[in-house]
Parts: sequence; structure tokens; C-alpha cells
Amino acid sequence: MARQAARAQAAPALLSIGQVLARLTPEFPDLSSSKLRFLEERGLITPARTASGYRKFSAADLERLRVILGMQRDHYLPLKVIKTYLTDLDAGLSPALPGSASGPSMLPSGRRFKRVELLREAGASAELLRDAVTASVIAPAEVFGEESLAVLKALVELQRNGIEPRHLRGFRAAAERELGLIETALVPIARRNDVSSRAKTAELAREISGQLDVVRGSIIRSALGRLPS
Repeated sequence: MARQAARAQAAPALLSIGQVLARLTPEFPDLSSSKLRFLEERGLITPARTASGYRKFSAADLERLRVILGMQRDHYLPLKVIKTYLTDLDAGLSPALPGSASGPSMLPSGRRFKRVELLREAGASAELLRDAVTASVIAPAEVFGEESLAVLKALVELQRNGIEPRHLRGFRAAAERELGLIETALVPIARRNDVSSRAKTAELAREISGQLDVVRGSIIRSALGRLPS
């Protein structure tokens, strides 16, 4: 009995879906049980199962989820790209982070910045941040994420070339038009209104957004080629 008790204490504790949500939703508020099941369906995670069929997650599963959710939130990557990246990691390879030229390691990121920290990191003035918020280029917040930092850094460089946040107001209107396209494409799936369909809708929205980014980038590069040299 003593040996059995010792083995039970030594065995790593497994977490239920509810416990996983309790640990991860403070960092990833959009996470839900349906999202966890959807990630399993897509083969990104493989939690253990009890004899009764309940899912149980290990510490490694929890860390893998942090990587997946962080890549989605911070890098806007579709699940098929994330799955390829993780498959390479599982095979013992050292793949570069998709979409990154330098290939940083996938340690959990998602840093958060107070206003003063954001301005310092970006090398921006308080006025530039205020103008960016007014122009709806950066969302107002008490604490900002890495995306806001990247945008503010870009605005610093644009300002040096005479482009101010007010000149970018049309970007918000263009984004709203793209959102309309995405919503139209999602209607057939969204109408099903079941748990699995809601998760698929969120993932498909990310994929369509990424594809629109490719088209937009191509159009801009093509237009740049027509500028006088």
C-alpha cells in the first residue's frame, strides 16, 4: 500500500477540461471547451482519456496549448501552419517560426505593456499614440499587447516619412469591408450553430484573413512597381 501511495504521489497530475480552462482563460479569454475539442479534432493536441472517455491533459499538453494559442493570437497563423510547425518540433527538428525571418524560439510570448512601457519600447511620443487611437489605428486600452507595439513602431517610421495616423483613417474602412467579406463567407458554417461549427468558424475566419493579407500585399507590390524610379 505504501508503494502504491508513493507511486500515486510521484505520478504527474492530469487536468480536466475545466481545470485547463481555469489556468489558460486568464491569458486567452476566448478559449472554451469547444475550442479544446476542435483542436483535438484537428490533431494539434492529443489528451489522454479515462476509461469513461473524459479528456485529461498533462503539463506538456498545457504548454503545447499555450504555444498553439499564442501563435494564433500573436502571429495570426492558421491551424494548418501551426500543426506543420509542431509536427516538425515533435520530429526533433528546429523549424523557424512561420512568418518570421529570424526564426525565434517558440517560448510563450504575448507580453503586455502599460502605456509608458509601450511608448518606451516603440520609441514613440504620447502624441503619436493619442493620434493613432483617435484615427482608430490602435484600439484604446489600459494595457497593450505586442500587436499594438508593432503597429506603433511602424507608425514611428511612417511619421519620419511624413505619414501621420490621420492619413491612415481609410485603413479602418477597408478593414470593415474585408470583415464584411469574411462574414459572408462564414454564413454557411455559422448557420449550423453547434459547438464544433463555432470553433470551425473562428479558425476559417483566421485563414480567410491570412489569404486576404496575401492578396493585399500582392496588389501593393504590383502598384509599387508602377512608381517612377
